[in-house]
Amino acid sequence: MSQQTFTVQGMTCGHCEKAVTTAIRTLDPQAEVRIDRSQNRVEVNTTQPREAVVAAIVEEGYTVAA
Repeated sequence: MSQQTFTVQGMTCGHCEKAVTTAIRTLDPQAEVRIDRSQNRVEVNTTQPREAVVAAIVEEGYTVAA
């Protein structure tokens, strides 16, 4: 597993956090996801490549900053 950190725009509530977490865990059920909504930060420990995690988050309707 590798730790990856993302800046995700558009998360405004607990439902948003759940949507992002679910999207990532659909991709990798073993992923460890930590979200700090106030900092727009999502930290993920996963075996999946960064591009796949970004795609999963974007598919949920959120913007991932470079």
